Parts: sequence; C-alpha cells; structure tokens
Amino acid sequence: MTSAAGRPRRLVFAGEAIVDVVMRVPGLPPRGGDLLATSAEVAVGGGFNVMAAAARQGLPVLYAGAHGTGHWGDLVRAALAAEGIALLRPPDPAADTGFDVGLVEPDAERTFVTSLGAESALGPGDWDQVPAGPGDAVYVSGYGLVAPGSGPALAAWAAALPAPVVLFFDPGPLVADIPDAVLAPMLARCDWLSANAREAALLAALDPIALGPTTAPDPGTASFDNTAIRLLKRTSRASVLVRVGPAGCVLAIRPPEPRAPRHPAPEAISAPEATLVHIPAPKVRAVDTTGAGDAHAGVFLAALSDALSPADAARRANAAAALAVTRPGPATSPTRSELDAWLAAQ
Repeated sequence: MTSAAGRPRRLVFAGEAIVDVVMRVPGLPPRGGDLLATSAEVAVGGGFNVMAAAARQGLPVLYAGAHGTGHWGDLVRAALAAEGIALLRPPDPAADTGFDVGLVEPDAERTFVTSLGAESALGPGDWDQVPAGPGDAVYVSGYGLVAPGSGPALAAWAAALPAPVVLFFDPGPLVADIPDAVLAPMLARCDWLSANAREAALLAALDPIALGPTTAPDPGTASFDNTAIRLLKRTSRASVLVRVGPAGCVLAIRPPEPRAPRHPAPEAISAPEATLVHIPAPKVRAVDTTGAGDAHAGVFLAALSDALSPADAARRANAAAALAVTRPGPATSPTRSELDAWLAAQ
C-alpha cells in the first residue's frame, strides 16, 4: 500500500502564511468602478488556516515557510503562537510577509488578489534544513509553486522527500499558472492530491495525455468521478480528493500495489480499479466560504493521524468545512471538542 495510507504524527507546513484584508461587498465592482464595503477586517490567513485547523484537532504543526520583518509578519507570528504552532525559521530581515485583498459577496463567494512577500523568497537549498521524516505529513500549496524563483526549489525538495513522508498537495486556484516542469514532479511524488471542483477541472484539462472527456462541474458529486480518475492517472502514487462545496467531496482511493505472481497470466498483471467514494457534507447556511478548503485539508490530515480511514477522515473534514462556513472570517475551523459536539448534535 502507498504511504498515503500512513498515519502522520506531525504536520510540516511548507506553504505560506499571509494576511487577509477581507471586505464584504454587495457585489464585485465593474472595471474602473468603486463601491463601499459593508464591513472589513484584517486577519491572518492563507496557509495559516490549514495549520490552525490541524492544530485545533490536536495534530502538532511546524511552520516551515518564511515570514517577514514588519507589521504583517508580526501579525502572522502572533497568530501562530496563539495556536501553539512552532516556527522553523527566523524572520526575513529583507522583506515583510505578503497579504491579499479578499472580496466576499452576499452568497459567500470570495475573490482574492494576492501580493506575496518574504514567504516567496526561498530558493535552492533553503528547504534542506526542514526536518521532514517518517511520521511527518508535508503540506505543499500551489501558491508556493508559481513564483519563478522559489517554486522550482520547493518542488524539487518536495519531490525528493523520502517515501515514509506523506506529501499532501493542494494545487490551489493558480494551478494553471504552475509551470509544467514544476507541477510534474509534485504529481509524481504526492500521496494525496486535494482540489476543489474548479481546480480539479483545470488540472484535469491540463493533462497532456488524452484520458477521455472532462466532466463539466455541476452541484453534485457523481459528475466528478471522471475528473477524479483523470487526476489519479496523472499521479504515480496518490489518492485524490475533489471537494465539491455543499455536496461534499469525491474520494478516489488508489488500490494497493498488486503482488505479481511467480507465473502471471496476462490478465493477472493489471491493477484493480480505484475505489470511488462520494462523501456528502452536512447541510448548512453559508456565511463566508473563505478558508473552507483549508479547514477541510487540516482536519483531514488530523483525522488520518487519529487512524481514521480515508473515507471517515473525509467525512470529518466535510463536517469541519461545513461548520467553518457558518462563521465569518478565514480561520474558522472548529476545535476537536467543538466538532465532536456539533457532529453528535447532527
């Protein structure tokens, strides 16, 4: 069985914790236009949402990314400390941490513009000091792979991680902007590939090999079976999670590597089909979808560390994401006790 079935004891986050400047708006402004926000807040977000979600479930977390010297960096460090998340690196004296501006519409949909800072400045050799080994899960986001200087260095390091390390890869909304030379080694090495419906469709469409038509997204999960299988075929060892918003997620679990018999018949050497599981999500009224995918990822990894099966881990992650979207703000994933109590009441 691949290392995707492993039980991580720690999350090593090789991503970006940045600051969200979030504004609630009645709608997106027209080009060249202006409008007034109904409310605004500044909060630490980006990869912090994943780390906080995992830490609140009891999984130890190490932030291996860079953070800057300045107001934004101070906010990030304070937020990490409040969640008990350890830092690997000292502040970068040459730059501040990056930030984004997020616009949240009345239907809870959000749109971001991001300005990267110190977290995108890591180059060749800067990841070698990260103590990732057996028992660790390493999280890599597509955001970290886009920058021309730091992206190839991060991908090369992640692709060379030893087999016992569980590599969790979320390509993110900029998946189409990741260079092929950077994306390919990540897909070849990752143990879990997790994407939302839009990202999964984009990544499947980028497949250079014709594997059949990509199913267009719809509100259900069944239409994403083919997309999940396409993504499974793009990887060498990964299982796949496709998050489908209120409908939950599609889980494509890679089968164990078959043992070749001593004298195999031709039909005995073909691998069995992947296991496809549709995991529904609890029905809630969404207030803010910011960070829902991050909550899903952090709780999923924490649930695997608790020895839950991938399907049960995905059910718990669906519930955490559903609960998170009922709360305004980016890092709204529940604690273990909050999630347990909410699930018991469902």
